[in-house]
Amino acid sequence: MKSDPDSPNPRTSIRDIARHLGVSHATVSLALRNNPRISEAVREKVRMAADELGYQPDPMLQALASYRRTKGGTPVSAGLAWINAWESTTALRGFQEFDLYWKGASTAARKHGYSLEEFRLDKECGSNRLNQILTARGICGILLPPQHPHPEWSDFPWERYSVVRFGRSLRTPECHVVTADQVANTMLAFVRLRELGYTRIGFVDSRETTVKRGQMFQAGFLLAQTDVAKSERIPVLDINHAPNSGRHVRVAKWLRQHKVDAILTGLSELPTILTKAGIRVPDDVALAGTTILDTPISAGINQHPEEIGRVGLLMLKSLINDGARGIPPIFRQIQVEGSWSDGDSAPPRR
Repeated sequence: MKSDPDSPNPRTSIRDIARHLGVSHATVSLALRNNPRISEAVREKVRMAADELGYQPDPMLQALASYRRTKGGTPVSAGLAWINAWESTTALRGFQEFDLYWKGASTAARKHGYSLEEFRLDKECGSNRLNQILTARGICGILLPPQHPHPEWSDFPWERYSVVRFGRSLRTPECHVVTADQVANTMLAFVRLRELGYTRIGFVDSRETTVKRGQMFQAGFLLAQTDVAKSERIPVLDINHAPNSGRHVRVAKWLRQHKVDAILTGLSELPTILTKAGIRVPDDVALAGTTILDTPISAGINQHPEEIGRVGLLMLKSLINDGARGIPPIFRQIQVEGSWSDGDSAPPRR
């Protein structure tokens, strides 16, 4: 039954639910937080009782509990999974960007009482075996960093887990996403190059990379161009990924034809292509990257991957606490805004 509305404290408490069910208040507390130490059947029973009794969490008490955990050092209470399906075990975190996802997420996990652990998905440990391991460990939350090549994991039981992915390159599962605000970041880079004195700014990418990233970088570039005169709008150059496909010839021709004085790109190999074409950076053309990590390009966007990792963990925590499992009919996207970093590859124009 619900608490007496005429009492000094009409709010239904965890102890009220515990008395109603004949269990300890600790069991109710853990169940409402979706802790895997409590069986799914008991968690569901507690959730139903909480709804029946009109239980609502006290936001002030939650804030106090969070403060105490932060100040007192939170004991790790539950595990979370980071899935690595790359062919080489070390390849994933060999990328600075992805390693910082991990660092941001694992730091946030410890702060909130979780332990983030990497699990392999490969020939030795397929979907069924991985699910068995996660179930045995009581893990109910999964973080999915970018993968290459894209894994074949359609038979994995996503419905049993709360899942968050990083970036747009993973086509499946279509779960909630935390990523960089690539449109806003590219627009910021364009504006900053203009402020540095460049007026004929071009964008170079490969079709494969553009599609993989959801075409957001190009969208940001094209939007940014609407604020400049038509005579200063340089057409996007899409080049082939193949190293011996004459890319340097196409780039050199495009630069001459459009009198480009600065290039914005997401291709880490573009400096090598420019060198092969006899084009000097920054003497002949300035160069800025849509990310300054995992590339020899020094000027461009810091996408703040550590913050992306932290936000991904917080989103996963909220899904777990809400009991949200599986692939949602409508997935949410949280975008983290980047910032500009000056560098020698795009100095102020003299």
